[in-house]
Amino acid sequence: MNQTRIVIENVMPQLDGGIYPIKRIVNQTVNVSADVFSDGHDVIECCVKFKHEKDKKWQEVRMNPTSNDNWNASFKVEKQGFYTYFVEGWVDYALNWQHGTERKIQDNQYVKSELLEGAEYVRAILDLADSNEKDYLNTLVYYFTTEHEYDNAIREATSSYLHQIFKKYPIRFLENKSLELKVYVDRKKALFSTWYEFFPRSASAEEGKHGTFKDCERLLPRVASMGFDTLYFPPIHPIGEVNRKGKNNATNAELGDVGSPWGIGSQYGGHKSTHPELGSVDDFKSLVKKAKELGIEVAMDYALQAAPDHPYVKDFPQWFKWRPDGTVQYAENPPKKYQDIQPIYFESSDWKNLWKELLDVALFWIEECGVRIFRVDNPHTKPFYFWGWLIGEIKKKHPDVLFLAEAFTRPKIMNELAKQGFTQSYTYYTWRNSKRELTDYVEELTQSEQKEFYRPNFWPNTPDINPGHLQHGNESIHLQRYFLAATLSSSVGIYGPVFEYQISEPLAPGKEEYLNSEKYEYFKWDWDRQNKITTLISRINNFRNEHASLQQTNNIEFCPTNNDQVLSYYKFDDDKQDQTLMVVSLDSNYTVQSMVLLPQELRNNLPLKITDLITGNSYVWESEWNFIELSADLPFHLFKVER
Repeated sequence: MNQTRIVIENVMPQLDGGIYPIKRIVNQTVNVSADVFSDGHDVIECCVKFKHEKDKKWQEVRMNPTSNDNWNASFKVEKQGFYTYFVEGWVDYALNWQHGTERKIQDNQYVKSELLEGAEYVRAILDLADSNEKDYLNTLVYYFTTEHEYDNAIREATSSYLHQIFKKYPIRFLENKSLELKVYVDRKKALFSTWYEFFPRSASAEEGKHGTFKDCERLLPRVASMGFDTLYFPPIHPIGEVNRKGKNNATNAELGDVGSPWGIGSQYGGHKSTHPELGSVDDFKSLVKKAKELGIEVAMDYALQAAPDHPYVKDFPQWFKWRPDGTVQYAENPPKKYQDIQPIYFESSDWKNLWKELLDVALFWIEECGVRIFRVDNPHTKPFYFWGWLIGEIKKKHPDVLFLAEAFTRPKIMNELAKQGFTQSYTYYTWRNSKRELTDYVEELTQSEQKEFYRPNFWPNTPDINPGHLQHGNESIHLQRYFLAATLSSSVGIYGPVFEYQISEPLAPGKEEYLNSEKYEYFKWDWDRQNKITTLISRINNFRNEHASLQQTNNIEFCPTNNDQVLSYYKFDDDKQDQTLMVVSLDSNYTVQSMVLLPQELRNNLPLKITDLITGNSYVWESEWNFIELSADLPFHLFKVER
């Protein structure tokens, strides 16, 4: 039985009835809406109450009506961690009295009885008011209860000042409230990050020599100068020797083959050890520290699998699946086979000790070396609730730690990983090429429920993915794909230096594997080489750091063009203090021309000063439609928009 007259429905945002928290970063806003209504015609009021998990008192912000009994309000999250919020509604009898009395007075009715009733509503809030308000309210009680003060009484009964006081001190009789919902708040890097990946064993300056962490330190200024703030390494642990893969994923390794870093574990240790040819744990710790001095965070690969000679296999055989013939089940993704990798058996009866050990692995690198970012390998092949538990346990002690999910799989699985706590996620961007494909995909990410929990990280390539459009691709397609990734999404990454050096020959026609992949061998790169791609990547990254509109993903609007080979989109920060307009050619071979229609927000403020940040050229646009020409040599404009 419930005596309240208030109904609260459709509270948004929420995920799966509040099972999972929505996501924000520090100082972002949560916009809350709800359908709130009552029987009859009484005045109702509602608010959003919210508090941080470490706060004792609730804060509140009153909601405003929009249409069809829908109300909205917003609040800002100012600290990392969990916030709780809910909607509360009530019939506001004092405001209802004032509204009804005002209508009667306008109808020239005598309202002596109503004034006496009003005196009761005033007395009810006397103890809540400040001294000035209390003096005013006491005067009202005198007016409302004194016959010869009738004129003063009806004047004040309908006053805006009394309305404000009633709004300020509501009596919430028989209020109702929604279910409590949660929002998890991360640091800014959860939303805005610029990743660079390379293999540390290819960092040596000497031909034929295995790279080390010290060699990586030498390359840190290059990474910083290109505007990258996150340096991601494939696994840095000892590489298994049993069933080690050879070059180009050959089943049998030849003498001197270094194997895949994802075949983790050998006689030299497992997940808490470093590959001896890279250096010691102390060497890695030094690298992390020096990177931080340059504004770079080192992201580790967290790959939960083992080579056949990983110490876990001998010490904890129950953590792996054994076949009836006594052989172990190695990893497969038909038709791909990974004989050098044994998947961990999460259905093990010893699962609790397994989970604790895997948590301890992450905590080792966090607490021993200061790692704050993990790129998680194939999380979709491990239980969802394991990830929810592990990420939650780590966040309790280390809320700054971020997790990138490397999962190119079915949409619902990718979404579930994000709901379980992954900070960022790889995406389908790598395979979205046409104007329609890009527009539909970005609108799905930014206009559907995904915008509340799924933070995309756009990668044009990875060591596993050499997409068809980059294979033997020219300079223009590489520039186009990086620009799109870096301006459509607030988080972006590339696997280099193969990307900027345009090394994209496939293993075979129709395959997305690189020929002579670094996954199975190391190279000596000319790390000092500069070209147009490195120069423009650096410039784009620099502008991302300067413009708040590019440091978020969801505030985006696509602009109509009359050429399907031209994509245009407008981005803005929450306060619309920073606005940018991007125009990109999707033709990597020829010059294209198009008219671009400005979004309504900009059409309302013509004329506009438009500055191309790449070239420095400025224009004044006075028309809604504007002419654009883009060459294959420079296939994009990055416009700063000023009124």
